[in-house]
Amino acid sequence: MNTDAPAPMDRWNTLPWKHLQRNVFKLQTRIYRAACREDVKTVRMLQRLLMHSWSAKLLAVRKVTQDNQGKKTPGVDGVKSLTPPQRLTLARTLTLDGTAAPVRRVWIPKPSTPELRPLGIPTLHDRAGQALVKSALDPEWEARFAPNSYGFRPGRSCQDAIEAIFTAIGHKAKYVLDADIEKCFDRTSSYPYQQPTSRRPDGNRGHRSHPSPLRAPLCTALDPPAPPQRGLSLRRLPRHDGAADSPGGHQPGHATARVSTAD
Repeated sequence: MNTDAPAPMDRWNTLPWKHLQRNVFKLQTRIYRAACREDVKTVRMLQRLLMHSWSAKLLAVRKVTQDNQGKKTPGVDGVKSLTPPQRLTLARTLTLDGTAAPVRRVWIPKPSTPELRPLGIPTLHDRAGQALVKSALDPEWEARFAPNSYGFRPGRSCQDAIEAIFTAIGHKAKYVLDADIEKCFDRTSSYPYQQPTSRRPDGNRGHRSHPSPLRAPLCTALDPPAPPQRGLSLRRLPRHDGAADSPGGHQPGHATARVSTAD
């Protein structure tokens, strides 16, 4: 007879995290398989189930309050460094009601340049809601993404992209387009970005997929300096001969073409 008592669910430090992760992973696997066979009705049903799951809410709160590097960065409400009872309270009150608090905007320096870039910091409650939605959307879009894309995808890193480039240029020189669209998301409307998920995972219809984070007000305390002009560059990657050089590095005897256009 099994005499092990179940772990109490009212104490943060004693929660069965492996069991919670297993529950979420099973639902995400079902969402991925349904998306692969293009069963939209099942995908939406499973996504609603996941976003109302107690396990998913606990993992979302844990991600933004303990795992992320910005866990101690407050939003406009000044809340940071939650205690275990406060984390449980946040998980119990975590709902997706279509509203979002204002975003605190700060300016941080770009590496190796004197330019500053804007960074929007939502509140902990909104960050937990975003993590909850992301856990439901990730498996659906993993079934749709191109197999050779590596940006902001779970389970992939820069090393995977480097390996793919190394394999692609191993036998023939290739061209790579390095494009930088200056202030793309600051100067374009948020409406087109809401169209791919025209039906919300929670079942509500309409083109307002997740508008609240995209339309949240900004609280800015510092104006940035004028950024330098940036454009497009076209480079030719040399063929890699299997030597100890880094993939894509310049080798003697291989030309490198660069074309730049000002914005």
